[in-house]
Amino acid sequence: MSLLQKILTLFRGTAHEAGQAVVDANALKILDQEIRDAGNELVRSKEELTKVMAQRQLQANRSKDRFAKKAEYETYIAGALRQGNEQLAREVAERLATVETDLKNDEQAINSYDASISQLKTAITATERKLARVKQQVDTVKATEAVQRAQTAVAARHSGATGKVTTALDSLERIQTRQAERGARLQAAAQLESESGDGDLNARLANAGLLPESTSVDNILERFREKPVQQLTHDNTLALPAVEVKETDKVERKD
Repeated sequence: MSLLQKILTLFRGTAHEAGQAVVDANALKILDQEIRDAGNELVRSKEELTKVMAQRQLQANRSKDRFAKKAEYETYIAGALRQGNEQLAREVAERLATVETDLKNDEQAINSYDASISQLKTAITATERKLARVKQQVDTVKATEAVQRAQTAVAARHSGATGKVTTALDSLERIQTRQAERGARLQAAAQLESESGDGDLNARLANAGLLPESTSVDNILERFREKPVQQLTHDNTLALPAVEVKETDKVERKD
């Protein structure tokens, strides 16, 4: 196979795949059109059946007229023979022979029409039933297709939502990591500042009760040890408020 033939084969294969993809993508539309075409063909079949039945009826009417003519000729022949007119009887018999031949042809035509009508009716009935089943199956296929499209859409949205949630969790985790690192840096800076300045020393002096403004149990006991008891009592004497004496109270005391 030459290179050109291979390229042509490739083009045919690509065109076939593209055509098949188009057919698959529009399968339901094609199916609906095929059902409409089948319905149109069924309508035309019924029209043809109507025509055949009409032709059969016309043939039957002609045959009925020929039967009447046959009976008429038979009457003429009998009358001519009774009169002894052989020649007249023969002429009428010749016409009767033509009518009987036509009647035989009519019978064959009517039988053919009846057979065609029966076949057409059977075919139309079978086609109607088959078309009805196909329509039911198409409805089922369409419902299934709609459900599958909905499921596909839900799955796609769920997949997208899951991806977004995962992305959000990653962002949250990065933020929390940055916050933890920032908090650790701030805590380390505060500890460094406390150790390098007076903060740590003041804290330890306050805990020991050595700062002037600090008050501790040991400071209070030391203060009591350093001062005499009289001075502590004098310093700690409480000044009571003056009590107002009323006139009535004085009278009661005199009594």
